[in-house]
Amino acid sequence: MNASFGRVRARLLSLLPGRADLAEIRRDPRRDLLAGLTVAIVALPLALGFGVSSGLGAEAGLATAVIAGAVAAVFGGSNLQVSGPTGAMTVVLVPIVGQYGPGGVLTVGLMAGVMLVGLAALRAGKYMQYVPAPVVEGFTLGIACVIGLQQIPNALGVPKPEGDRVLVVTWRAVEEFAKAPNWTAASLAVAVAAVMLTGARWRPTVPFSIVAVVAATVVAELAHLDAAKPIGDLPSGLPLPSLSFLDPGSLGTLLAPAVAVAALAALESLLSASVADGMTVGQKHDPDRELFGQGLANIAAPLFGGVPATGAIARTAVNVRTGASSRLASLTHAAVLAVIVFAAAPLVSRIPLAALAGVLLATAIRMVEVGSLKAMAKATRSDALVLVLTAAATLALDLVYAVIIGLVVAGALALRAVARQARFEQMPLDRGDHSAEEHALLAEHIVAYRIDGPLFFAAAHRFLLELTEVADVRVVILRMSRVSTIDATGALVLKDVVEKLDRRGIAVMISGIRPGQRQVLDSVGVLGPLRLAGREYATTPEAIQGAHAHLERTGVLTTAPTRPPTATPTLTPAPMSAADEEPAR
Repeated sequence: MNASFGRVRARLLSLLPGRADLAEIRRDPRRDLLAGLTVAIVALPLALGFGVSSGLGAEAGLATAVIAGAVAAVFGGSNLQVSGPTGAMTVVLVPIVGQYGPGGVLTVGLMAGVMLVGLAALRAGKYMQYVPAPVVEGFTLGIACVIGLQQIPNALGVPKPEGDRVLVVTWRAVEEFAKAPNWTAASLAVAVAAVMLTGARWRPTVPFSIVAVVAATVVAELAHLDAAKPIGDLPSGLPLPSLSFLDPGSLGTLLAPAVAVAALAALESLLSASVADGMTVGQKHDPDRELFGQGLANIAAPLFGGVPATGAIARTAVNVRTGASSRLASLTHAAVLAVIVFAAAPLVSRIPLAALAGVLLATAIRMVEVGSLKAMAKATRSDALVLVLTAAATLALDLVYAVIIGLVVAGALALRAVARQARFEQMPLDRGDHSAEEHALLAEHIVAYRIDGPLFFAAAHRFLLELTEVADVRVVILRMSRVSTIDATGALVLKDVVEKLDRRGIAVMISGIRPGQRQVLDSVGVLGPLRLAGREYATTPEAIQGAHAHLERTGVLTTAPTRPPTATPTLTPAPMSAADEEPAR
């Protein structure tokens, strides 16, 4: 009991901040402060835009960036991760807002946070490495398309049409614009996006997003552009923490959306942290601690009216590029945004929604790595198929279904590729000490097959088909030494082969079974009858001698062998070596 408590205590302590984090912060605080300021400037229009897109308003985006950004910076598993509202999460939240309202979204965020803490306690972070690259690339491409399409109503200056499918909403928005064009809003959105995209190529270190938004706001104010609808009033500060939104009776109904949000938060946060590791030397995140930090961040953010948060790839990349080396930079980013919330809310409220739409349109375009997509598409047909399916499912369905579809298709294609590695080859018999005439007689009645690779459910039935078609022989020798793995399906198929051949009067002898494969073969009853009949052998030469003896006993062979068979059935065969199998290969 005490030992179990000690392990739990040690596990929880490993997820909390330690002295190493403080040492990192002290290394170069000036550089981290500058990086945090830069990230805050980049994050401000994104936080506002994603808050508006989610349906909870710009103030929800700011609250998320401040609260979740600070909590995840302290408790997360990456020194460089920047957390807050993201486009991917917005894609999931829009239908939740439509169905359950703002209170439902806050409840979902709280539940998702608890789930993420549970995943951290279960050490689930390590499983991120098993998500195939084509799934990630397709997922990112699909998200970029959805984010861009979500901005069309604000970019065109029309009210957001009804609908829960982004393609439907976009089409209706275009129809509304065609009836009454708002060229002012469209021009502002295009101008902001163009400044961001061209500026990023010209001066990558300059935060052109804030430059473009400020310029658009100034132009809209000075020219009295009434068609450029602003964000609207923002509170001068964060609300007091509250659980008034929580309705215990709705927890069961909101469980499925909460699982979707938690899955997306885990996937995007761990992906973002991995990207940050790849952009630096000597940095490596702790995936379980990252889940823990994101869980606490998502528990805290709803208390202040914030939407669910994740690690943000774009902001994290800016953080790394501007020289951040510790979590002080992420904390600074949250602190600067908090100051803006308290001191500059009236100014921020004048930003045109079309300008924020332009920022997100440019962000969506920059998310698409054309080079990576081309490389993935050219790699293999399977990779290209998984990428396209995941992207299409993201656009047509939702993100969680898209990832599930991508993983299922990728897994099926991988199983097919592994199954194709299984080979069943007929091998020549070792002549040994037999005469040429005797060897020819043996070869007439005995056939040996070597099984290479995995014998599992994806390949087993082809094995059954090939072996049950064997004809005109008295003995089949199955050489198992090169079977890499075998599952219950493979073992059952093997049992079926033995029984079918036995009913046809063909004796089956097995050689070279690996110790690790005995349990599954014994569990389905393959080896028991073979042992009783004396047909299991350690090596192929012994199996050939046993086959020779069987043919003599059944009267097929009348010629005495040049030397007596020395092999006996081995109930517990010794481990095989390459030398054991070499003569019969």
